Amino acid sequence: MAMIAHHHIHPSHIAAAVALFLAFTLAPQLAAGDPLAPVCGTSGNYTLNSTYQSNIQRLAATLPKNASSSPTLFASGTSGALPDIVYALAFCRGDANASDCSGCVAAGFQDAQQLCAYNKDAAIFYDLCFLRYSNQDFVSSPVSDGHGNFIILSNTQNVSAPFKVFDAAVAVLLNATADYAASPSSSRRFGTGVEGFQSFDTKNPRIYGLAQCSPNMAPADCRSCLSGIIQSGTKYFSGKQGGRILSMWCNYRYEQYSFFTGGPLLQLPEPGAPAPSPTPAVNATPPTAGGGRGTTVNKTGRVLAIALPIAAILATLVICSCLWRRKRKTPGKSSLPDTTNPEDIQSIDSLIIDLSTLRAATENFDEANKLGEGGFGAVYKGILPDDQEIAVKRLSQSSRQGIGELKNELVLVAKLQHKNLVRLIGVCLEDHEKLLVYEYMPNKSLDTILFDHERCTELDWGKRIKIVNGIARGLQYLHEDSQVKIIHRDLKASNVLLDNDFNPKISDFGLARLFGSDQSQDVTNRVVGTYGYMAPEYAMRGHYSIKSDVFSFGVLILEIVTGRRNSGSYSSDESADLISLVWEHWTMGTLVEIMDSSLSSLAPRDQMVKCIHIGLLCVQDDPAERPMMSTVNVMLSSSTVTLQAPSKPVFCIQKSGFSSEMDSDVYPGASHSASRSPMSMNDVSITELEPR
Repeated sequence: MAMIAHHHIHPSHIAAAVALFLAFTLAPQLAAGDPLAPVCGTSGNYTLNSTYQSNIQRLAATLPKNASSSPTLFASGTSGALPDIVYALAFCRGDANASDCSGCVAAGFQDAQQLCAYNKDAAIFYDLCFLRYSNQDFVSSPVSDGHGNFIILSNTQNVSAPFKVFDAAVAVLLNATADYAASPSSSRRFGTGVEGFQSFDTKNPRIYGLAQCSPNMAPADCRSCLSGIIQSGTKYFSGKQGGRILSMWCNYRYEQYSFFTGGPLLQLPEPGAPAPSPTPAVNATPPTAGGGRGTTVNKTGRVLAIALPIAAILATLVICSCLWRRKRKTPGKSSLPDTTNPEDIQSIDSLIIDLSTLRAATENFDEANKLGEGGFGAVYKGILPDDQEIAVKRLSQSSRQGIGELKNELVLVAKLQHKNLVRLIGVCLEDHEKLLVYEYMPNKSLDTILFDHERCTELDWGKRIKIVNGIARGLQYLHEDSQVKIIHRDLKASNVLLDNDFNPKISDFGLARLFGSDQSQDVTNRVVGTYGYMAPEYAMRGHYSIKSDVFSFGVLILEIVTGRRNSGSYSSDESADLISLVWEHWTMGTLVEIMDSSLSSLAPRDQMVKCIHIGLLCVQDDPAERPMMSTVNVMLSSSTVTLQAPSKPVFCIQKSGFSSEMDSDVYPGASHSASRSPMSMNDVSITELEPR
């Protein structure tokens, strides 16, 4: 079930929030997992190997054990003295066991120091625990911040019931669960509940809820905190299948499936349902006018002897009829294959759009609405009945992508929710059509503007640095922060789409690969992607990892700053590819000469040089020397971090005269943006996705 997050960070508490959005886990997982969100404070930075860092490490050695051994799964502590004193607090979800709690808090210290590098104030949320450390004493005074700092994670799918009815049922459940968590008898300040709700969807007849406060809060403060975030959630979650709000002192969540461990602590009936009437005993003897006990039992036995076989026969006939009708399904209408994961089925089924709707939206795929075309097929602009603009990718009949591979990609993309990733709206598989529906990007793809001599002036430095930062955040989500680790493998300018405000969104997950949490790299004998952006170890030996994407990102930064394409499209009198050209000017101290001439002379040269510096670090020949994307984001956002000197990149991209992209007949799904018009709206390659 895909989730999308919204942040509400009050500036008086923690002003700088690093937005990390991810799909919710679809079943209870008592392990630290990926962080839901870190929040980095503004109270100053510490330096490497400083006293402050040593104090953090002392707390990291004691707090996990203290929290896990506490009956309330809560611990707080301090380390050191002013001005290097560190205050810390951690607590785990009330249904966690000691081992999982300890591991989650320990992971929190490690991740917080990486994601909020050298920041004195850092908080991090997981599904299982919460941790914060700071140079400010926040521990001694728990406050009801239900109206202040919080992070919202909202399900993107709507319920089929009337919104007001469903919202009212959710409110009843959450308030009852909050009352339980805030009761004086609940030492862990934790409550779970389930509520019947049969009328809207027989597949999901219940709503599950969870509420929790920091165990050191007073009952009244806990209830006040929960009331605040429950009230705030009404404007975000109306009609949504699930959602959660996380604040520093309290949090809640609701879903249509059980996501916590063990049975619910509260069980609520369906709203408005009458109280169940007592069921008479089997041998009860109702009053009769003309017969005794034996007569009543005999009549009941005869009725059951007749009724039960009839009911069994009718049930058998209904089942057989349903199976027969399924076999008689219309042959022209394709369906997605079965999967053993019911949540995957639900996430895909919720994306199904009728072919008639898409025909009407695109005016029957009129040529006037065509946005572009590649080896996968064509992309059309459309408008849905609710006036939402969409981009419809119509896979060609000759596409080698099978339904199974398409289903895998859909499951993957449906779980990826981030503001810097293109959003999948729907899918249609009817009458031999394979259609993917994405959000429409008014400014098309980055390459259509950046490499256009007339339009490139639209990209001032403010827009370009916004694009760089957005791509970096999107890649960090894919590599480090999402529920699954994703290697994109085809990051390039034509796969970065721009919305109306020039916010970038990474597209094209057709070549993406899914990695396990403990997997760092893989090898393939089928190299697919785009020359000019491929890391050397991938292009030459088939080795790919998250550092392959980092290389592609480095090339992209150099293109954005210089306005030059790194795919052999520069003039024939240039003897070097873009990376070599940039390195030559870097060593000579003449970087200004290769910066995009369309940029204003007022553009900050120091920022441009810094971006080139980061770009060169990302294209290092040795993958181990390329930074992680979280580190890149720290480099981009901080003015105090010292960047190490880059080494000379030794990998040269193919010169002009060769195709800058692989031939799609050999490598199906490779983009054709270099061989057609610069229009490349939603240039997504749909090619054999293999989850790992």
